[in-house]
Order: sequence, then C-alpha cells, then structure tokens
Amino acid sequence: MNDLDKVYAESVAKDYMPKETNKVRQLKKLDERAKLPAFVIAMTLGIIGTLIFGTGMCFGLSVFGTGAIFIVIGVLLGIVGAAVCIINYPLYKKLLNKGKEKYAFEILELAKEITGEA
Repeated sequence: MNDLDKVYAESVAKDYMPKETNKVRQLKKLDERAKLPAFVIAMTLGIIGTLIFGTGMCFGLSVFGTGAIFIVIGVLLGIVGAAVCIINYPLYKKLLNKGKEKYAFEILELAKEITGEA
C-alpha cells in the first residue's frame, strides 16, 4: 500500500468516526447562534425593501404603466421601500445586541475555559 492510499483511507475513516465537540467548535456555534437571526432578518428586509423601491421606480418612470396615477403610486412605493431600507440597519444592530446579550454568559464562560482563566 502506498502513501496516497493510506492518506485516502484515513480521510474516509475520519468521516465515519464520531465527531468530538471541542470547546472551540462549541464557541463558534454559540457565536453563530447569537448572530445568525439578526443577519437573516437584515438580509430579508434589505431584499424586500430593495424590491419595493425598484417597483416604485418602475411605476414612477412609466415602465409598468403611464399616467399620473402610476407616477404617484411609484413615488409612494419608492418612499416605502426606502423607509424599509433605512430602518434595516438599526433593526439589525438591535437584534444583534439582543442575540449577544442572550448568549453572552455562555460564550464568556466557554472562552474563559479555553484560555485557561477559569
């Protein structure tokens, strides 16, 4: 058996071994759990706000229809879309701080254990 076969066999065997959950991996998962909900909501609101704003631009520039009523609808949709985009960042920061507060104790305790200060 050559070295390449041995390396391949070890890598395949690693996939089937039970995973060890070390403390660094736990810390990383807790950090993701604290930050992910804020990120997902911010991205979703950003996309929705941009789509609303773009639809308003299309109405305002007479791409979807002609006439004064379509321009008014376009301006209103543009304002709503811009408002959603403007409130997105403060909402993200608030949700991020809330998630950090929720998991702060666990993260700090685990970080102390890892650094050896416990």
